[in-house]
Amino acid sequence: MSAAEKPPFEGASTLEGSPPLLHVAIVMDGNGRWAKQRGLPRSLGHRAGVEALKRTVSAAPKLGIGWLTVFGFSTENWSRPAAEVAELMALPKRYFESDIARLEREGVRVRVIGRRAGLSSELVRLVDDAQARTDHNRLFNLNIAFNYGGQADITDAARRFAEEVAAGRRAPQDLDEALFGGFLATAGSPPPDVIVRPSGEQRLSNFLLWEAAYAEFVFQDVLWPDYGEDHLKAALAEFATRDRRYGAVVADDVLAAG
Repeated sequence: MSAAEKPPFEGASTLEGSPPLLHVAIVMDGNGRWAKQRGLPRSLGHRAGVEALKRTVSAAPKLGIGWLTVFGFSTENWSRPAAEVAELMALPKRYFESDIARLEREGVRVRVIGRRAGLSSELVRLVDDAQARTDHNRLFNLNIAFNYGGQADITDAARRFAEEVAAGRRAPQDLDEALFGGFLATAGSPPPDVIVRPSGEQRLSNFLLWEAAYAEFVFQDVLWPDYGEDHLKAALAEFATRDRRYGAVVADDVLAAG
């Protein structure tokens, strides 16, 4: 099955009559500032961020989340100092080596989205192994955006569609929003319901640009290494207050306006 032929989304399901499972996306931000506040090297902030990821992944299924997408390393992060890039490259290895058996056992399906170019052969092997070992799982979906950028992903998707056209498998007039979404790295996941950014920053930073079209945004004043279940609960509580209209106007509002 090609990327364009993937279903709109697949994975976690809900029991009949229960609320739909949510897709939450998180920008894991603030590791460096957390370390600086404590007089520690930035590398220890990133390692503390891995522990926050473990806490958050453990808490998410209990809170009605079926998909969790986390932003770990962006295509722009290559411009950071070489030592910090090396530390960031080591984080997936540290995470998978310590947690992949548990993730596999607990029904977590792992996907790593982003470009493989620039990653070491060892890291690519670890990523492929983690995905293969958990591919049969359907209880919970963990997407790790690594060497990922929203603009880069849209560009790559456009290139893949153009290649389909050049090969005669598609025609330009075939393209619509649903088909294009199937060429993105996130194909197979529903669009995010809410995008959470800790650390006090209030920007998207090139994360899930296409997929965020109707996502709600929650900004929290906590650095990522301190993040845990209580912070995730607070984000979901804020999300629950939102009135999602997807560009439409409800009948009561029309009558009131008239």
